[in-house]
Amino acid sequence: MDDDALIGAARDMLEQAYAPYSEYTVGAAIETADGTVYTGCNIENANYSNSLHAEEVAISHAIKEGHTEFTKLAVASGKRDGVTPCGMCRQTLAEFCDDDFVVLCDAEDGYAAYELGELLPDTITAEMVARDDG
Repeated sequence: MDDDALIGAARDMLEQAYAPYSEYTVGAAIETADGTVYTGCNIENANYSNSLHAEEVAISHAIKEGHTEFTKLAVASGKRDGVTPCGMCRQTLAEFCDDDFVVLCDAEDGYAAYELGELLPDTITAEMVARDDG
């Protein structure tokens, strides 16, 4: 899917967002290696810590369907302010994506493109937490 269409898919999710507390709606669309696109929106909870982020919802849906390889992600907010994934979402993406994974962030005047390694340098990797039972 081209970048504009992926941004459009993220924007389409803004209407589905449940954000009664912050009123900050977020939509996300993630493309798998085979071109399938999964979408998500933020879902707030009154205690905030149990809230789900749009990126988490999208990638969780893809993983549930058996996908673990991704090519790019688009994120949009109702404010069209160029929102980027938070640190927690970046770490989740890093579990499945390389440093050159593309993150598109919607803004009022277009969108910015980042690589995951740029947004999350020196990430925690599986190798760092591997146990040495030997």
